[in-house]
Amino acid sequence: MNQRMQPSFFAPGPLDEYLLLDSGDGWKLERFGPRVVCRPDPQALWKRKLPKAEWDKADLTFERDTQSAGRGGRWRGTKEARQDWTMAWGGLRFVMKPTSFKHVGLFPEQAANWRWVESLGRELQGATENGPPKLLNLFGYTGAASLVAARAGFEVTHVDASKTSVNWVRENLATSGMRQDSIRMITDDALIFAKREARRGAKYTGILMDPPHYGRGPNGEKWQLEESLAELLDCAKVLLAPRSFCILSTYAVGYSPLAFTNMFDDFDQGVTEAGELVLPEGRGLGTGRLLPCGFCARWRRGFGDA
Repeated sequence: MNQRMQPSFFAPGPLDEYLLLDSGDGWKLERFGPRVVCRPDPQALWKRKLPKAEWDKADLTFERDTQSAGRGGRWRGTKEARQDWTMAWGGLRFVMKPTSFKHVGLFPEQAANWRWVESLGRELQGATENGPPKLLNLFGYTGAASLVAARAGFEVTHVDASKTSVNWVRENLATSGMRQDSIRMITDDALIFAKREARRGAKYTGILMDPPHYGRGPNGEKWQLEESLAELLDCAKVLLAPRSFCILSTYAVGYSPLAFTNMFDDFDQGVTEAGELVLPEGRGLGTGRLLPCGFCARWRRGFGDA
């Protein structure tokens, strides 16, 4: 076997009911709880390991809409397989739904960040004088990180432009046995909300950002990453408390972790680490290939060695 140096990456750790079974030829085969899902992944440039017969057993297979220029499509599978189901992680339980944009409601590679937020929450226990530490989750999607943070002791504000996603957070709270008021949920444009909070003088211990390359706010506001990200990070600098942390992650945007590291250089007196988010094939690191799942940079000030 060839020897090689691994690039910098954030390991997701145990993923409970998720498993990346195989990947290759532009596709990935995954198990989310009881369902096996087959869907495209442009990062999987290598050859598959499992035989075609194993891939053909998938409960759900995503088929792109060849008439559409976007990522839309539909799922092939039985009516039962296309119904909602749930998957557990870390004592929480999330609702899975096959969507027309090949997503199912959870990005398991983000578990690396969920565990980091949990560890910082433990470090903060009993150390705050003005109530629980506050965390802002921008582009919060279906709220997995918000639930993890709320359970870790943060007072969470979850912001997403999609009413559907915000309602999905409510479903995840119910399925996980958490109170609906555990999280402050807001349907708004992330940048507009951050600007408003900065004008109000709000302060957060943690800010999470997982922006798309392109998107629209609830009132048609335009988000273009290369045009808006620097302004959003300027807001984050103002919003962060003296002891604080920030996570920026992206997928399929064409930028490198070094670019994000350079952007965090403008923050004061902190430590930045950057790399790729990954998913290991098989049961954990060292058991198979690593599927790249986007870039991530973490900044912290007042924690551990920062």
